[in-house]
Amino acid sequence: MSGKRVMAVGVFDLLHAGHLHYLEQAKALGDHLTVVVAHDDTVRARKHDPVTPMTLRRRLVEGLKPVDEAVVGNPPDVPIFDILPSVRPDVIALGYDQEHAERSIRTRLDALGHQGIAVTRVEGLSGDLDGTRKIIARILERGAA
Repeated sequence: MSGKRVMAVGVFDLLHAGHLHYLEQAKALGDHLTVVVAHDDTVRARKHDPVTPMTLRRRLVEGLKPVDEAVVGNPPDVPIFDILPSVRPDVIALGYDQEHAERSIRTRLDALGHQGIAVTRVEGLSGDLDGTRKIIARILERGAA
């Protein structure tokens, strides 16, 4: 595979316009976009029980036009950076609202000998339904009415 390889990461529990925007911007950073979809156990440990199982989330993400490949990430007992040798990214694209700190990722990458990988945060999509939590809140609001 020649060209610049970009890696994006996320849960992608309920696909929405904010996810598509993130992946479009990530793809614009290179030639090949691999998306790492969070493992179900990782989602449970860090956020909530996933609504959609990881195999289906991976399949849905891989069907999006900007995505060249989607893989399921490591379970929480495996270091997150262990996926780098198989993905071989030149760039890691972070979503605007992801809690990851670029500086700590950069420090960890350098310590692991991955100095050549750039870390970039992309812009968010402005809108009232640009996030999973906002969509769920709207559904609950409409259901209560």
